Amino acid sequence: MPTLNYSPSVQTAKAANGALVALESTVISHGLPYPQNLTLAQEMEAVVTENGATPATIALIDGEIQIGLDAANLNTLATADDVVKVSRRDVAAVVARKRHGATTVASTMLFAHMAEIGVFATGGIGGVHRDSNWDVSADLIELAQTPVVVVCAGAKSILDLPATMEVLETYGVPVIGYQTDELPAFFTRESGIGLQIRADSIQDIADIVQTQRTLGLKSGILVTVPVPEDVAMDKKDADAAVEEAMAAAVAQGIHGKALTPFLLQKIGKLTGGESVETNLAFLKQNAAVAAQIAVALQ
Repeated sequence: MPTLNYSPSVQTAKAANGALVALESTVISHGLPYPQNLTLAQEMEAVVTENGATPATIALIDGEIQIGLDAANLNTLATADDVVKVSRRDVAAVVARKRHGATTVASTMLFAHMAEIGVFATGGIGGVHRDSNWDVSADLIELAQTPVVVVCAGAKSILDLPATMEVLETYGVPVIGYQTDELPAFFTRESGIGLQIRADSIQDIADIVQTQRTLGLKSGILVTVPVPEDVAMDKKDADAAVEEAMAAAVAQGIHGKALTPFLLQKIGKLTGGESVETNLAFLKQNAAVAAQIAVALQ
């Protein structure tokens, strides 16, 4: 087992058996420009604290696995230009070479599970890419094998959402709609894809999670939360921006790790920043819901 370095606040919470919420760090280093990225990281941590849990933002700093970041660590991730985007496959190389690394959904789940943190808040998960023979995010594989609750606004709308849901079903990952019967689609509240499990209360979600654990089922659980109505994008506008961004990516030969950041940045420009504001809103909302679930599980 690799050494995990805990921040003082996380150490204190673990010693007291307190509620903890994991947060990813890719959104800091690869999601937004400085200083907006640093402000978001601080605000997400504050939202978790306000809802009764302790935030544990996860990253690699000089190859060390950090569970909970201090102000200096957060600033490093927000400003350094040599931060590697780290999924599960990248962990060993970044640790061995003592690099800075920002964790994706997959690697945040991995480290959260190592640290015995059972709830994680993010924006949207990766999935099956459109018009792809086999471009499937490692997030889906991690959800199949790592028992962490992931709170999100659905899968990113740049993806093939029906195919993503089929993969989750194949791997036995429960997808819970929080106060919704329909899969949220990141920027919008609707996708046209119905969900089999709806939960209208935090306690209902906690009961499902606890039962999953008692039964010894090893997959993660996906809790999907629709973006707040007052900042949700119109579906037609969002779909049009996604299609135009996808066309631009094809024309420029953008693919692999660079594709998602390119598309989200392009969509932000096409929507005059509306998609960015939507993104910020649901990130903080998801942090609040995750903290409430973590508290209920305690």
